[in-house]
Amino acid sequence: MAAIEYARVTNGRTGRIVSFLTSALSAVAAWNDARVTRNALIKLSDRELEDIGLIRGDIDDVARSTHY
Repeated sequence: MAAIEYARVTNGRTGRIVSFLTSALSAVAAWNDARVTRNALIKLSDRELEDIGLIRGDIDDVARSTHY
C-alpha cells in the first residue's frame, strides 16, 4: 500500500493545488493496489480461494473494499 504525507503548511492557491495533487496521487495508488489484489486473486485456483473463504464472484468486491 502506498502512503503519501506532506507536513508542509501552505496557503491559498498553492495549498489547493498541493491538496488536489495529493488526492490524485492517492486515488491512483488505491486503484493500483486494487488492481494488484484483483490480479493476485484471479490467479488462485477455486480450491485456494475456498481455503481463504472466498469464491470467484467475491474477487471484485474484495479488491474494491480493501482500498476504498
